[in-house]
Amino acid sequence: MRSRILRAGKSTTSSKVVGSTGLTRKSAIEYSSGRRTSRRLNRGADRQANAALHRIVFTRLRCDPRTQAYFERRTQQGKTRREIIRCLKRYAAREVFNLVRMVSTDPPL
Repeated sequence: MRSRILRAGKSTTSSKVVGSTGLTRKSAIEYSSGRRTSRRLNRGADRQANAALHRIVFTRLRCDPRTQAYFERRTQQGKTRREIIRCLKRYAAREVFNLVRMVSTDPPL
């Protein structure tokens, strides 16, 4: 997975948000069914990177007090568990993308 992220981290995208969400296709897509309109995740992506993000988010939910507080706060705002997990995965994707981008821009020794 690391090689895939590093490969994506070397891309020349002009927007940081496009690069980080495009890395794993965690961007939201509008869809509607009858009267209901909602968003879902873009399913066309790297499965290994998505699995890694899934592990990161659920490990943080178990162990990280900041993530647990965020989950409680968003639950009180009326968000569903699925929506909260989607947001957390996007945050995690941005963090990973920025970390990889910093590592990949350093000159080789």
